[in-house]
Amino acid sequence: MGHLLLIDVAGSFAVLAIWYFVFSAYNHKKGAAALRWVHSACADKGRILESRWMGSSRMQARLHFHSHWFENASVTLKFRPRALPVQWLVSCWQHQQETLTFEADLGGSPSFDLEVVRHRWTAQNRGITGHGRGQREWEVYEPGPIILTTRTHWKQDPAAELNALMSARRQDILQVRFRPESPQFSATVKLDALSDPNAAVGFVGALREIAAGASTHQ
Repeated sequence: MGHLLLIDVAGSFAVLAIWYFVFSAYNHKKGAAALRWVHSACADKGRILESRWMGSSRMQARLHFHSHWFENASVTLKFRPRALPVQWLVSCWQHQQETLTFEADLGGSPSFDLEVVRHRWTAQNRGITGHGRGQREWEVYEPGPIILTTRTHWKQDPAAELNALMSARRQDILQVRFRPESPQFSATVKLDALSDPNAAVGFVGALREIAAGASTHQ
């Protein structure tokens, strides 16, 4: 009985080890592909200096831009924790997305702390209609911008805030943030959204547009 138990334990460890290395390699492959997307998008504007893995599901790369667009720029790629079965199941259950987060310092420190979350749609159910059993009529609304601030004196023309909101919406960016401390600017996008070369170039252009709007606002 003891020998059978040891065999079962050894077999379980072997399966987990194989699982870990196979899915770690899968994430590394996805990371290499994502870096190629970043390199292609920044081909004429900047380059990747170095990259490193932080665990089996997170990768970070430092960037350098030829112009003075951004300083101390980096991207952090977050993948599903496939190498760890329990964490992977939890991430699937919570519908966690694989993302790329760009962080950098701007030419001047922003005078405000702002976080913009992607614009959402809402819908209201008006109940079952008479057109058919089980069919429902929906009214869909597009809510206007909602800005939460800690400022005691709010200005009437929040140009930088609204520009960031609209640019984030056009590029399908999940989150944009400005703050006085480093990193002064960050933006998060779904990783799959960058698989298309035009979308990746558009993302870099959107970053520049948002940052330029903030610099002008300063």
